[in-house]
Amino acid sequence: MTSPDLSRRAFLLTSGLGTAALLSSCASTYRPPVMASATPSSSPVVGPPSRAELDVMYGQMEDSGFIIPAVPYQYIPPRFYRQRVVDPTGYAPGTLFVDTPNRFLYLVENGGTAMRYGVGIGRQGFAWQGDGVIQWRQKWPKWTPPSDMIERQPELAKYSAENGSMAPGLMNPLGARALYIFHNGQDTLYRVHGSPEWNSIGKAVSSGCVRLINQDIIDLYDRVPPKAPIVVVQ
Repeated sequence: MTSPDLSRRAFLLTSGLGTAALLSSCASTYRPPVMASATPSSSPVVGPPSRAELDVMYGQMEDSGFIIPAVPYQYIPPRFYRQRVVDPTGYAPGTLFVDTPNRFLYLVENGGTAMRYGVGIGRQGFAWQGDGVIQWRQKWPKWTPPSDMIERQPELAKYSAENGSMAPGLMNPLGARALYIFHNGQDTLYRVHGSPEWNSIGKAVSSGCVRLINQDIIDLYDRVPPKAPIVVVQ
């Protein structure tokens, strides 16, 4: 008899989620077809963070010479706090799984658990779905808006590739870290990245990429193995 996990994984792999899709605020203008998919239900928490732990997790921190402000986590729904949960995905350890509807990113661990992070997701019509690999990672990346974004917002032309992009910093849209998603060896121009806009977590407000609180993307960056597989489902 087929297990529920294997059935879920088989569905995800056969429902068209392997199709390359190239769309985000950091990406091109390709719009992937809308495809139905299964997403994991909210999973039980293994170790919910205490108030003292949250003060440390989301407190002010220094990183590479930048002072990252403390996050007023009291204004964020507790389900979006970084926390270890029972893995609901069925994927192999080291896999990143983005549950778009529920605004969660999971990093699957050994032993049946996963680190779960709250994320912000792109607006409807700018979302990306598919599977890929975290081909490379960068601390405090530059940000280069794509040409279609510059057409919509001409004031961003000063950050074009020709003008040297936006320098790393606290107000850079990619935040403290960026994970670059490739599919079949090609850059999708889609990123998992940090953001100074902590109040966007749990919402569909960005122009496409998966964004985390800067403190969370730093934590995730240090945990993600090289060439980690990633699955993003709608």
